[in-house]
Amino acid sequence: MTYEILVDGYNVIKNNTMFKHVEDKSQAEARNLLIKQISNRYRKSSDRVIIVFDGKGAREETLYQEHIRVIYSCDQETADMVIARLAAIAQQEGRQVLLYSDDGEVKYNVTRHGGHALTTHGLVSSMNAAPSDVAQRAEFRMAMRRMYGMDPSYKVVDNEEGHYYDPDKRNKSSRRYKSIRTTKRTLRNK
Repeated sequence: MTYEILVDGYNVIKNNTMFKHVEDKSQAEARNLLIKQISNRYRKSSDRVIIVFDGKGAREETLYQEHIRVIYSCDQETADMVIARLAAIAQQEGRQVLLYSDDGEVKYNVTRHGGHALTTHGLVSSMNAAPSDVAQRAEFRMAMRRMYGMDPSYKVVDNEEGHYYDPDKRNKSSRRYKSIRTTKRTLRNK
C-alpha cells in the first residue's frame, strides 16, 4: 500500500538541532537540506511525498524536486491549512496519509480525516538511519564478536561451570605475580 506522506517543513526544521543550526545561517539552506534528505530517504519508495512550507507569495507555489512535491502556501493560507486540505483530498480519494509534525492542531486535522500523525523526531531518525542491509551486516558482526569473545563490552555467562567473562578483570594479575615483578625490578636496579 502506498502512502501520501505529508511533511510540515518548518516544523521539522524548528524541532531538530541539525536543521536549526543550518537555519541560523540561512533558512533557504535549511529548506534545501531537508528536501535533499527526504528525497534520499524516499528515493526508492512508491509513496507520494509532499513537503509543505509557509510561503509569502500571492498564490500557492508548487515545485517538483526529483520525486518530491514541495508546496509553498500563499499569504492568506498557512502551511497547516494546506496540510489539512491535502489530508481531506487524500481521504476522499481513498489514500492513506502519514503526517510528520509536532504541531497538535495539524495532527488533529490529519487524524480527523483518517490519517496517521508521527513525530518529527521519527522522520529525522529514519532519514539518518543506516540502510537495512548495512544494519543487518553490523548486527551480524556484533553477534559474531560476542560469540567468539571478541567484544569486550559483552559479558558471557557460562551456566555449567558458573564462570563468566568480566572485561574489568581481564588484564589484572594476582598479587603473587606483582610481587615477583617487583622483586625482579628491584634486582635489576641494584
